[in-house]
Amino acid sequence: MRRREFIAALGGAAAWSSAARAQRTAIPVVGILNSTTIEALRDAFAEFRRGLAEFSYVEGRNVTFEHRAAEDHYDRLPELADDLVRLRVAVIFTASNAPPALAAKTATQTIPIVFEIGADPVEIGLVASLAKPGGNITGVTSLAGELSKKRLEVLNELVPAATTIAFLVNPNNPAFSTLRRASR
Repeated sequence: MRRREFIAALGGAAAWSSAARAQRTAIPVVGILNSTTIEALRDAFAEFRRGLAEFSYVEGRNVTFEHRAAEDHYDRLPELADDLVRLRVAVIFTASNAPPALAAKTATQTIPIVFEIGADPVEIGLVASLAKPGGNITGVTSLAGELSKKRLEVLNELVPAATTIAFLVNPNNPAFSTLRRASR
């Protein structure tokens, strides 16, 4: 009788060990860092989730998200990026502008960083080159600055009598560093 109890106990321990190992298999955590509010980028993140789902990554099933939003307080970005690094997220995703990507780059040299910005990532020091970003960072840029001349041409066609044109920018956004230098 003892032999059967021993075998049953051993089988139970093996099953418990397998269950414990299965529970320890971590679900990857995607850290999302942005400079505005989570609500402001709700649609963009919905598309991001849909894109991941196309590759069978579904929130709550085999991936989770940790959002960190600076709520337009750019000075909070380094702290928020450090928090994601402390959580040991699998990847950090930044969207909409350069400061979150720069904060993430400063916070880690090992966790992969994926950005989506409108600025030139080479010019602002985010990557070494477009062809070979280098390090742990890569992403997509629309190079919106490259279109500025064309936008002014279209504006001039729409309002040919305009002699002065002004635009508002966030001076703390590194993407506008060349404008700051030019205006001095």
